Amino acid sequence: MDHLEYEERMNQWAMIKDALFNEQIDQFRAEFLDMHPYDQAKIFEAVEDEVRLQIYTYLSPEEVADVMEHIDYDEIEPFFTEMDPRFAAQVFAEMSTDDAVDILNELDKNKVASFLTIMDNDSADEIKDLLHYEEKTAGSIMTTEFVVVKASMTIKEAMGHLRKEAPDAETIYYTYVIDEEKQLVGVISLRDLIISEEDWMISDVMSERVVSVSVGEDQEEIARMMRDYDFLALPVVDFQQHLLGIITVDDIMDVMEEEASDDYSKLAAISDVDSPDDHAFTSAKKRLPWLIILLFLGSFTASLIGRFEATLDQVAVLAIFIPLIAGMAGNTGTQALAVAVRGIATGEIYKQGKMKMVFREAGTGLITGVSCGALITLIVYFWQGNIYLGLLVGLSIMAALVVATLAGSLVPLVMHRFNIDPAVASGPFITTINDIISILIYFGMATAFMGLLI
Repeated sequence: MDHLEYEERMNQWAMIKDALFNEQIDQFRAEFLDMHPYDQAKIFEAVEDEVRLQIYTYLSPEEVADVMEHIDYDEIEPFFTEMDPRFAAQVFAEMSTDDAVDILNELDKNKVASFLTIMDNDSADEIKDLLHYEEKTAGSIMTTEFVVVKASMTIKEAMGHLRKEAPDAETIYYTYVIDEEKQLVGVISLRDLIISEEDWMISDVMSERVVSVSVGEDQEEIARMMRDYDFLALPVVDFQQHLLGIITVDDIMDVMEEEASDDYSKLAAISDVDSPDDHAFTSAKKRLPWLIILLFLGSFTASLIGRFEATLDQVAVLAIFIPLIAGMAGNTGTQALAVAVRGIATGEIYKQGKMKMVFREAGTGLITGVSCGALITLIVYFWQGNIYLGLLVGLSIMAALVVATLAGSLVPLVMHRFNIDPAVASGPFITTINDIISILIYFGMATAFMGLLI
């Protein structure tokens, strides 16, 4: 946002506050509803609790629903908690079913039951149908607010049906076609409906090459499909090809953000991404489990160095290069890890083949290892005046980089093979493992070189 746009928004918000505090309802509504729902949501998040309570009295449940759909679901619970329960239930009833389900999944189960009890039966039934699907599957993110036409309809009949049902549908750019048994048989675009003759049959105009997903499909795989096919919507079916709902591109954008955030947190060895509003105790609780695991691994590394105490006593200069070798191994392992996790997440690894990626990373590790090893050999030789020490450090770095690169690429693949999220092979985890490997390589070679070093 540039400076002029920021100033304009601040001026608009100043006028809204004046109207709000002076109880000028008509002026407040005119100014507030003129804003985009996203900007309205930013105002909701920024103002004090008592100001929001006053805003609720000036807006309808439908208008508040538009605002709530633009607030981060992880931070939305306080807004529904502060609302009057009956008003909150009406807000849920006015929201898109899939958005309402996403928000209700973030709330306490007792509150969910209370809202569903107060809500009108039709809206409550639609929401209940989606709530029972497992989280992060197609069923949990699909919407049931869509338009279908029958293959036996004419274009004229379909257009009449579309005009009637479109106001309640989330999107009409694609219209899905079902047969008499409600099985998905095709899809027709809005463009094709408009340009076709009224007496043509839907079955003659529709495309039978319709791509669909199972109701139990993982949301990450669905996001990949929508990216690859450039779809605006994707139909969701059961095992008998009955059309259950659709997933729209705006839902997939939320999924992609959620998955990216989730992978980032795992790569940073955090169970969940910290929120700026988190209490220090909450943030510590998220980070401690991995840190405790890494603490034990680090202790193992320290004990490993202790086993080579005799080697260090004889050639104390070896201690200087421990951080260098361990650091280089950790860095190259993390680079290989990032490539592997990204390849798995985007599906690119299946196109090029797993072994091809592993061999490529091994080649990369060998080239970088030889280059860095040769360079450090010369540096150590001119610095310490000992060619054997230089060769030891150089060969250790070369071997450590090759092994660390292989570990960084293989660990995520093995975890993925056993249906474990490869992102949990986090940067700190791989770094610690590679510390252990590099220490073993370094001191193992130092012991072998001992006769030349003394």
